[in-house]
Amino acid sequence: MPLTLSNVSKIFADSEHATLKHINLSIADGEFLCVVGKSGCGKSTLLNLIAGLEMPTEGEILLDGKPVTAPGADRVVMFQEHALYPWLNVMENVAFGMQLAGVPKKQREETALRYLELMQLSDYKDYYIHQLSGGMRQRVNLARSLTMDSRILLMDEPFSALDKQTSNRLRAELQDICMQTRRTVFFITHSVEEAVYLADRVVVLSAAKKGIAEIVPIELPRPRHVYDEAFIEYRRQILEEVQEDKG
Repeated sequence: MPLTLSNVSKIFADSEHATLKHINLSIADGEFLCVVGKSGCGKSTLLNLIAGLEMPTEGEILLDGKPVTAPGADRVVMFQEHALYPWLNVMENVAFGMQLAGVPKKQREETALRYLELMQLSDYKDYYIHQLSGGMRQRVNLARSLTMDSRILLMDEPFSALDKQTSNRLRAELQDICMQTRRTVFFITHSVEEAVYLADRVVVLSAAKKGIAEIVPIELPRPRHVYDEAFIEYRRQILEEVQEDKG
């Protein structure tokens, strides 16, 4: 298991109560894990702990057997906001992280172009960010995140600010890319439908329990279709679990 959380708890200094208590979770290599739950259940806190942006009050987080004690290039975070640089064009934005990591120019250009092609953005490589729609900007953001070839990609509701049609298209593209690359992904979403569409397993966090209420393996072939009876049943089951949380 590349990522393991053992008895992880988090209590913030300004609160007497734990945000998360006794989280035990492992993520397999190449697994797509989605986390759902009501607002305030600790989804983003859990991601920040894995990213090394927060430290656990108790317990241990290991990546490839090594303790997570700080942010690192082995864990790339993709947030809801795209955080692209307006003075760089699309190609330069996608290659920026590789440039910071010291990747040679020819290699980073080849890698950036490969992911731009995967995201159907190669025709826009010379465009600047203000020339793109919100959906296209987030596709650039995703391409940049993928180029870093990190051990795990951490995604915090990356499509939630987009309209329904755009977010549906992006999650379909993400599913296709993950099928091709077998990237390990930890994905937070408020949409149960999105979780069932993308995940190998769905973790339901509970605000009342301050921890994991249930872990649901999604045993559906890919690509998935939201109108399949089995898909609808998974969505119903997980949604009921989320709604029963009294936290």
